[in-house]
Amino acid sequence: MPELPEVEAARRAIEENCLGKKIKRAIIANDSKVIEGVSSLDFESALLGKTIVSAHRKGKNLWLHLDSPPFPSFQFGMAGAIYIKGVAVTKYKRSAVKDNDEWPSKYSKFFVELDDGLELSFTDKRRFARVRLLKDPTSVPPISELGPDALFEPMTINEFTDSLSKKKIGIKALLLDQSYISGIGNWIADEVLYQARIHPLQICSSLSKENCATLHNCIKEVIEKAVEVGADSSQFPSNWIFHSREKKPGKAFVDDIRICTGLAEIEWNSSYKSSR
Repeated sequence: MPELPEVEAARRAIEENCLGKKIKRAIIANDSKVIEGVSSLDFESALLGKTIVSAHRKGKNLWLHLDSPPFPSFQFGMAGAIYIKGVAVTKYKRSAVKDNDEWPSKYSKFFVELDDGLELSFTDKRRFARVRLLKDPTSVPPISELGPDALFEPMTINEFTDSLSKKKIGIKALLLDQSYISGIGNWIADEVLYQARIHPLQICSSLSKENCATLHNCIKEVIEKAVEVGADSSQFPSNWIFHSREKKPGKAFVDDIRICTGLAEIEWNSSYKSSR
């Protein structure tokens, strides 16, 4: 599932390759489950002749600012992805379109050709994504309901510590709540908690100030590193639990610590048990 680093990689790819260019052709899928609140023909008409001015992201949502509204907005869901022909958007999943690949993909929901010939597509194999055409994407759900962006709007240590002291739920559940912090999904939550040596089920209010400060720093470091390498998981540090996510239970080790994959819990050796 795309999380903040993957969506930020897509935003940067658009920013680097598409700004200042005019949309000369648009194909919007006739899929009312993904294309929300507007017909494909009306969506296409609203895009033609518009210039892409900027690309924005909050949490796991991305939107394009055109030279006039309305603006296309993308909620990536479980399998949404941005592809730009000739450009490797992110190496987290294969994203470079080869000459012999079907293009646009049969899973394309949003396709535009720009005035210099560059082509961009948003695809979704599983149809959990949402593509909208909005006058102001930030003023309506889901973006209006998001908490501060984990990369662009981080809480201070004091704000983070104070907020956790008032929460009576498990820390992983809170980190996944997009109204609390936006952009963190399962793999980032697992990673930052592992790096901070905090059990995913530990109640937030039971965390010490030291726990909170360590977790605050781990969120920053994990997200910044993932963004720095363009969400290319092959460049993630070798001591990240990410590399063991797909391994079978009992077969995954990080720094000689056996971990339970596919579960909310991590098995710690005695030197890494979190305070509870």
